[in-house]
Amino acid sequence: MAKKKNKIGVMYSTNSNFEYEYESEQETLAVADQRLEVWIDKKNRGGKIATIVKGFVGTESDLKDLGKVLKSACGVGGSAKNGEIIIQGNVRDKVMQILSDKGYFCKRVGG
Repeated sequence: MAKKKNKIGVMYSTNSNFEYEYESEQETLAVADQRLEVWIDKKNRGGKIATIVKGFVGTESDLKDLGKVLKSACGVGGSAKNGEIIIQGNVRDKVMQILSDKGYFCKRVGG
């Protein structure tokens, strides 16, 4: 089943000739153009540490694919949504190495 497209601005129109504007899905930038930030975070996680990759510009499916690669390479769980990839545990160095090997520019940020 196709994903519903979000309408911009108008919810409903009685005009039979009215054409809705839809949100366009953002194209994924080339790997060399991506500027990723790798964070360590433990706030709002019950004291557990997580590695967070921020700054990915692209489609949600490409974000999830990259998240899957990182999770399987690190051997841990996590999620990919809202432009962020969350990896369980303090695996920042490993994540940065994997991203660098794939051609991404990544920067260490925070603690």
